[in-house]
Amino acid sequence: MAKKKPARKSRKAAAGRRPARQNPRKGARVVARKNARSTKRARTAAHAQVDQAPALGRPKVTGEEDLDLLFKEDFHARQIFKFLSVATVKELERFSPGEILRRVSTPIKETVERVRRSLAERNRCLAGDEAFALEHKEHSASLSGNAHR
Repeated sequence: MAKKKPARKSRKAAAGRRPARQNPRKGARVVARKNARSTKRARTAAHAQVDQAPALGRPKVTGEEDLDLLFKEDFHARQIFKFLSVATVKELERFSPGEILRRVSTPIKETVERVRRSLAERNRCLAGDEAFALEHKEHSASLSGNAHR
């Protein structure tokens, strides 16, 4: 009995499909290629995530807007602008919120520490600050004791 030959596959592509690409070198591996549309979408999505930060939209005031006029009802904000020596929105935008807090709070913290030390030297203290007063008094006594030696 004769061996049957395998049925020959048709080279026609199924409806809506592209035919597989033939590699010109016999026996070489054929690398499947993504269709251009999905590759382009992936590239565009990646660029959108990396390149574009959320936009605030068009500014409603110019950079040259005077802060005193813009914040005429907010006395505390105007005090901060005066402390920072800024007059326009553009000058204010150079600072981050953390930087503003640090610059404004540092002199206050230093002043409170000076008050605490001054009161401790006079055997007085702020509410609940007895431990600091006693510690400061001991520290200053040890310093003055070392100075006499």
